[in-house]
Amino acid sequence: METRIIIAGSGGQGILFLGKVLSFAGMLEGKEVTWFPSYGAEMRGGTANCTVILSGSMIGSPVVLSPDILVIMNKASFDKFQPRLKKHGLLFYDRSLVPAPRVRPDVRPVPVPATEIASSAGNTRSANMVMMGAVLAETGLVKRSSALKVIEGPSKSTGGNGIRLNTNSMLKGMQYIEDTKGSHR
Repeated sequence: METRIIIAGSGGQGILFLGKVLSFAGMLEGKEVTWFPSYGAEMRGGTANCTVILSGSMIGSPVVLSPDILVIMNKASFDKFQPRLKKHGLLFYDRSLVPAPRVRPDVRPVPVPATEIASSAGNTRSANMVMMGAVLAETGLVKRSSALKVIEGPSKSTGGNGIRLNTNSMLKGMQYIEDTKGSHR
């Protein structure tokens, strides 16, 4: 089985990091993976997106035209990428930054107040990890233990606080989905 994902938002929101965590967690589980970043020259504040493919067999191309899952962190990305989402695909979006979007009737929306949850956890910059937790809780794409193992690696450079913040934020995202199971459908 192959799952194609696009993750999109602004530079500085941790879009590429979210994709890397998902990809490396898939690798830890023996899956075939691709991670393909794309970002504007402005970096922080400019557009950023990446594609991730997780598969049980060889992946032919890293190009994702119609994703199965779309993870959106801002309004501009919502408007740009929602038309590409596959029919009946999963649409995760940060309800804090995309408050009342026009969601296509043929997709399944999963609104997550990621920035709000991250803010209550102590740092809005961890909204990406809140969203990561929500995606994992809703889809089971990779195991929680695999994602946590990956977070511990790159976050070591920011010290124990970075690891703790990212871990807690991911767990809060998972908890949000578990607490609201069914209410966002």
